Amino acid sequence: MKYTNESVRRQDRLMEESRAIELLAHGEYGVLSMVADNGGYGIPVNFVWDGDSSVYIHCAPQGRKLQALDANPNVSLCIVGHVNLLPGRFTTEYESVILFGQARRGLSDEEKMKALHLLIDKLSPDFKQIGDKYAHGSFHRVEIIRVDFTEFSGKKKSVPHAD
Repeated sequence: MKYTNESVRRQDRLMEESRAIELLAHGEYGVLSMVADNGGYGIPVNFVWDGDSSVYIHCAPQGRKLQALDANPNVSLCIVGHVNLLPGRFTTEYESVILFGQARRGLSDEEKMKALHLLIDKLSPDFKQIGDKYAHGSFHRVEIIRVDFTEFSGKKKSVPHAD
């Protein structure tokens, strides 16, 4: 997965790669954008990074998202970090990362369970034992999507004396 900010229009707002990786590792949610039959489709999702070049997303085993991914696996995932609205200055401080890649379905049961455990470790670290039972009990009604990313970029805006 290549970190590249070459296509970011505002070169004065580039984010350091290390901070982009922090958002990828610890971001609470992202917006998965894909192509649907009637145009674009974006939906907020929980995700977990595998530490390399993929993220896992869990969802129901059917629905619009899966239909869109089956028709066109090309996606982007936008992760938003710190946001600070500055109404009196008519601006907003922000940071975000956007990743581009392809969604994959049809994963092995072993990989799906590994993904569920990664999600539990990230989102419910104090409940791993209960999470494991839940993952096994709901396994038949969960779909796991792996998104393999080829590139990502990061952007931020900081305002001096924002306080």
